Parts: sequence; structure tokens; C-alpha cells
Amino acid sequence: MCVMNEKSGTFLPFSKVGKKMESQVRKAMFDLDLVEDPSIAIALSGGKDSLSLMIMLHAISGKGFPKFSLHAIHVEGEKTCGGSVNRSFLKNVCSSLNIPLILQKAPVIENNECYYCSRIRRKIIFDTARKLNVSTVAFGHHRDDAIQTLLLNLYHKGEFASLLPKVPMIRYKVTIIRPLIYVAEKDIIEFARQNNFLANSVQCPFGRDSKRKEVERLIQQMENSFPHVRKNLFHASVNYGSKKALNI
Repeated sequence: MCVMNEKSGTFLPFSKVGKKMESQVRKAMFDLDLVEDPSIAIALSGGKDSLSLMIMLHAISGKGFPKFSLHAIHVEGEKTCGGSVNRSFLKNVCSSLNIPLILQKAPVIENNECYYCSRIRRKIIFDTARKLNVSTVAFGHHRDDAIQTLLLNLYHKGEFASLLPKVPMIRYKVTIIRPLIYVAEKDIIEFARQNNFLANSVQCPFGRDSKRKEVERLIQQMENSFPHVRKNLFHASVNYGSKKALNI
């Protein structure tokens, strides 16, 4: 599997970190039974996570798994996560992987809360996936997203709940999967840097000082006294996290 280098216009083979990530995605797909339908729509924000996800799914397609029919759905909007992404860059990456890119427009979002914005963008993605006759939507949430979500729910709502790797969204007739759930954010950052798409990552206009970033700083502080806290929190989220989301 090769990744396009935007600067040189050439292709680069997976590095050591890329091979590690591919192995972790394969393990998650197998362990957590994430492949029900080989047609998968990728929620492509244009950030390091969703781009890495798309590259990894393309890499394993037809190699130990069924040949995936992949579609990338990108939601544009002035005040959304996709607002700062270069459309030409996304088109070039998708073209290099021979993955159709579907561009959708979000309405102007006045409420600057990430949760509200996320719900609007998700509905657009789900509706678009259904029009494509695709029932599986892949999101680029990684291990550290799961850990942060666990603590946010615990601190804000008193719930021991995290991101689930697989969630049937009954109302929308699609299933969410999270193939990067075993992958550490630091590895995604390194992979994106090596392959020259870190600089193109999403810059949310409101997310720089979010509660999620505050929680990440707390985790970093805890690591000074408890070096394995990140790994242990992740295991707790997978093994004991609430299945509340399955009622959606």
C-alpha cells in the first residue's frame, strides 16, 4: 500500500508506524466484528484521523478481508470542522486511492458547541450514505478519543460510558464503525507527518480550548504518577463502558 506525497507527487510505502497502524486496524476489524457490509462510507472531515482511516481501509481491502467498496463523504461549511480543508487536496488524495468523493454542504451553524455541530454533520453523512445504498459508516475516532470521552461522560454526567467500536443507528438505518479504535493519536500524528498531510488537517474554529482538550491535559498530568493510566483507561472503556449508545 502506498500513500501520496503531495509535495513530490510521488508515492511512499508504509513506514514502521504505518505498518503498526495497519496491524491494529486489522485486529480491531477482526476482534470487534466490524465488517458486516463490504460497502463502507468514510466520514472524511479531511483531518489526520479520517485521512489515515481512509488510507488504512484501502490498504486492507481484499487482503484478509472482502474487497471494500469505499466512498468518502466530506461535509463542507464555514463554521464546521471541514471549513478549513482544501477541497483540491481531498480530491487528489481520493483520486490517488480511486475512492469516490462526495461533497455535501452544511447549513450555517450559529451554535458553536462541538456536540451540536457534530449532530448536524452526522445526519448529513447518514442521509448521504443511505442514498448511496451504504449501511456502514466509518468514523476516524481513535484510542485517545475513547479515553477522553470516558472521562468527559464520567465528569459531566456521572456515566461510565465511552465510544463503542460498533453502533447500529436504528433511526438512521446505518451502523457506525470505528476501525482506528486501537490506534494511539501520537501514531496517527507521526503517520500524517511522514506522509505530508498533517498540515492539511482540520482546524476547528471553536475547538482549540474545548473540554476535550482540558481532559487530555488532565490525562497527561496523571501519566506523571501513573505511567499506564492511558492504557488502563482504554481497557476499562472497552471492557466496562456503557452500552447505552446501542439504544440509539
